Amino acid sequence: MKLKVLVAVLLTSVYAHGELNPADWRYATDPHGSTASYSPPLVKQDEVAISFVRVPRVDAQNNSWVELIYDLPNQSLQGVDSLKLTYQSDKPLVIKLSQKEYGGDGDKSYAHYQTLLPSTPDWQTLSVKLEDFSRPDWTPAWSADKGIVKDSVSALYFVPDLTDEEGGEAWIKIKAVELQ
Repeated sequence: MKLKVLVAVLLTSVYAHGELNPADWRYATDPHGSTASYSPPLVKQDEVAISFVRVPRVDAQNNSWVELIYDLPNQSLQGVDSLKLTYQSDKPLVIKLSQKEYGGDGDKSYAHYQTLLPSTPDWQTLSVKLEDFSRPDWTPAWSADKGIVKDSVSALYFVPDLTDEEGGEAWIKIKAVELQ
């Protein structure tokens, strides 16, 4: 019993990332006109703060996107069962698990496992279990579901829930990400 508790404490301390490491954070936007803005640097003292403008979908072959990306320090979710996030967002916030099977090195569907958190103008801390993540409704039929392969998840994508049809503006602030 004592060993089990000690292992749990060690895992929690290894995966708890209360301090934000600037090397772990970046963002991406599409080449169709969507933009990101922030007051440099992207990571300041105790938070990451960024605003996005997403253009509407260009056509059937050219989707728009905006993403705040947290590169996992171990490039894996091995040993992780849940995520704890302290954040603010003016739109509902999608968390995507960037998994190679569904990305550019996989089937290129980009139908990553994801979950949706509510918008919140005030700091809020929520925990979400990996079992609560699912693939999006628009997942192509040809994209084989391999489940969440923890060793293949290299990053978490934080995406404001803006529609393909309308695009829109949004902001996100993150104070802490804990892998539990």
